[in-house]
Amino acid sequence: MGRLTTLSASVQQYLVITGNYWAFTLTDGALRMLVILYFHGLGYQPLDIALLFVFYEAFGVISNLLGGWLGARIGLNRIMNAGLFMQVIALGMLLVPETQLTVLWVMAAQALSGIAKDLNKMSAKSAIKLLVSTDAEDTLFRWVAVLTGSKNTLKGTGFFLGGALLTAFGFHAAIAGLASALFLVWVASLFLITKELGTAKTKPKFTDIFSNSNAVNTLSAARIFLFGSRDIWFVVALPVYLSSTFAWDYWHVGGYLATWIIGYGIIQSCAPYITRRKMRAAPDGKDATCWALTLCVITACLALALTYDWQVDSILLIGLMVYGAFFAINSSLHSYLIISYANEDNVSLDVGFYYMANAMGRLIGTLLSGWLFQSYGLAACLWASSSFVLLATLFSFGLPKHSTAQTI
Repeated sequence: MGRLTTLSASVQQYLVITGNYWAFTLTDGALRMLVILYFHGLGYQPLDIALLFVFYEAFGVISNLLGGWLGARIGLNRIMNAGLFMQVIALGMLLVPETQLTVLWVMAAQALSGIAKDLNKMSAKSAIKLLVSTDAEDTLFRWVAVLTGSKNTLKGTGFFLGGALLTAFGFHAAIAGLASALFLVWVASLFLITKELGTAKTKPKFTDIFSNSNAVNTLSAARIFLFGSRDIWFVVALPVYLSSTFAWDYWHVGGYLATWIIGYGIIQSCAPYITRRKMRAAPDGKDATCWALTLCVITACLALALTYDWQVDSILLIGLMVYGAFFAINSSLHSYLIISYANEDNVSLDVGFYYMANAMGRLIGTLLSGWLFQSYGLAACLWASSSFVLLATLFSFGLPKHSTAQTI
């Protein structure tokens, strides 16, 4: 503790915000796996399971837009803590008796969880812009990469935790434990995060929730298809495929998905070093385009292997890990670019608009994941994923390029 007090105020706040985000993400990953596996065990079809998450993603679209506006008006610290508390309530809603866990009730709980997740994420990532000086692009890229990468590592751990808790203790006991732990984190967060963090100098109007920046709008369009491409096969199709076709139990399904997310998070954290070029220039639109195109090719190769039934077991499991590594770099580049493009005084507005697009992509991907898998199988999900990445690549062509090298 003594060493922590010697750190600068910005670093201390960064650590508190990151810890807050970690705790939330751990419960969010565990909750998703608990819901998917529990309702699959009850005999729900893939499309039915996908519908459980429709409100989770749909309300995320709204909460990002409104959350960015509210963050600029009342402070990011309040929005971040509100997200934590709403997640506690969402978990508590699932503690009702099994007979009351209807589709509509679970959808309502997932809606609240979706709002909570996006308020917490938008606030955490917006806050970093305010803690880093405007001329320190290298620090900004590293801090964003570490926050994003470590978050996904914890989300993967949450996937494994969800499968393990469901197997060891059952659905209700697992939910109760997660809710209790997150409540303690919320109480601590109320006292540790700086007051008035992120409040704009001039109160933005409600119409300001839509970005006027071409760079932000173009990046947001690319983000829709980038994240939609992942969720088309990841959200429902893959866990159900592993459970039904490979006959894996909850531990193995949760373990594989956890390994995928953890590896994805580690690569995200390392992205500043992986993408650093000889000129040591900060990433720009050209980098985003090249990495997206590479991901498109990888996804198409996976779809081909499944279509022609060629070494499916090994190609799928290993190939999706390769996909995860390249997707992680794309995601990390995007996360840096939006923070870099955002207007400093109204950072939460631009970031909120961008993550609204992220939620829109996830919503589309979630719906397609259930429908395409149930109707046509996993290969169709991967072909759709490849098409989405191609669209993300085309939008990335419109992102700003450096006219001169920006040394980092």
